[in-house]
Amino acid sequence: MSLSGAVKAKNSTLVSWLRFSSFSSAASSSTVSLNPSGRLQQTLAGCVELKGKSLHSGKLSSVKLLPEVAGAGRHFEFRSRSIPASIEFAQESPLCTTLLKDGLKIRTVEHLLSALEAKGVDNCRIQIESECADDREVEVPIFDGSAQEWVDAIEEVGMNVAQNRVGETVEKMVARLNKPVQVCKNDSFVAAFPAPETRITCGIDFPQVPAIGCQWFSWKHLHDSSFAKDIAPSRTFCVYEEVERMREAGLIKGGSLDNAIVCSAEHGWMNPPLRFDDEACRHKILDLIGDLSLVARGGNGGLPVAHIVAFKANARFKTSSSILEIERGNSFVIRMSFCSLSQMQAGHALHTDLARHLTID
Repeated sequence: MSLSGAVKAKNSTLVSWLRFSSFSSAASSSTVSLNPSGRLQQTLAGCVELKGKSLHSGKLSSVKLLPEVAGAGRHFEFRSRSIPASIEFAQESPLCTTLLKDGLKIRTVEHLLSALEAKGVDNCRIQIESECADDREVEVPIFDGSAQEWVDAIEEVGMNVAQNRVGETVEKMVARLNKPVQVCKNDSFVAAFPAPETRITCGIDFPQVPAIGCQWFSWKHLHDSSFAKDIAPSRTFCVYEEVERMREAGLIKGGSLDNAIVCSAEHGWMNPPLRFDDEACRHKILDLIGDLSLVARGGNGGLPVAHIVAFKANARFKTSSSILEIERGNSFVIRMSFCSLSQMQAGHALHTDLARHLTID
């Protein structure tokens, strides 16, 4: 879940999406190269099943995470249809990241995908069902607004090295940034810099809500336990004064003090204690990891080897006028684009999850 503007700083609005259509260690340019990670692709050692309430519809949904063969990547199964967890199926949607294929929608996927990406579950079959068998859209359960339940379930079932359909292991590939790229508008920006390991640094600024204010947090992906300890427990947040307007718009029907931390501009946090002093900023990174996981294809990595720095993610960059084509070559095309900020009412910003992507063809 992600709320924008005065409601929530949405991670994906400041991050490019890598979109892989081929995976070759030889595929490279002066900007990005696709390299061996030195690790084998992994999958779950068993089945995970969780049920819970959906954020926006308020309906119950159930999710099964199942082992998958190497090279299959992560994909959802809904109403006997397969929907890959890939940027090519990401759709513009309010307040969450949504996948759409063949008229079927899966909403609020970012927390689950964040946990799978950060914990190294490269290949996974995700079966999802709504409480209503005829529904053509379904949401991943929100639980407490964090990724903690998913991390706990993954750690409980454990991991195995994945094998392909002929019993072979497959090396995991990752994208490495070789020179800086950036997109900015006014005082909002996203930039990515070459780095020896993956690091994400995010800042948020809510001057109208003193209890949130300006926060920064930097996270380095050294091992999956760092995500479990520092990022996964952070919960989504919203501003109390904006809640009624969202509900009037037909959103967050399942939202409550049990699945978000709520902050009043006048009275501060309404359901303390916080899990971290900078919990709001950390959750921004959680969502960002989930969105970047849509980079992954074929069981390869979603998070690029780079230092990604983002500030004021509640701003949007207009896709039609802010497309940065970095380089076009024989092996791939890299593009970066951002979304315009949508207005709901009285200046309230409605999140419009348009795709930003880097494409490798």
